[in-house]
Amino acid sequence: MKICVIDGQGGGIGATIIKKIKEQYSENIEIIALGTNAIATAQMLKARANRGASGENAIVQTVAQVDVIIGTIAIVLAHAMMGEMTPFMTEAIASSPAKKIIIPISQENVKIVCTPAIPLPHLVDHLINDELYQIINNNN
Repeated sequence: MKICVIDGQGGGIGATIIKKIKEQYSENIEIIALGTNAIATAQMLKARANRGASGENAIVQTVAQVDVIIGTIAIVLAHAMMGEMTPFMTEAIASSPAKKIIIPISQENVKIVCTPAIPLPHLVDHLINDELYQIINNNN
């Protein structure tokens, strides 16, 4: 199974997600780190992603070839992450046949109604222990 983690700016959220996935699933899953910039990608590679790439074309090409896409809500909002998410990126992500697991946190001017204020570590634990676990087990 190929999982793509997308992050931008400093790559901290993506790195946190990758570390937790590696702890839970070890080397049984290939994790591809896709950063909107080289700094984000480098941080995710330090967290032990198997491969990584940066920029619009890398994201557009790779999301069509993975089983799962993970990121914050910003990855499907054009011009989010201070403009790092281009319309081409968000369209490719939304159009990808991959399952998408979206964390409902954003610094954008978007409010997701009825979403409780849960700290990031708890959201990441839920993402990995519940949502990703179900996807992985349904594919085996």
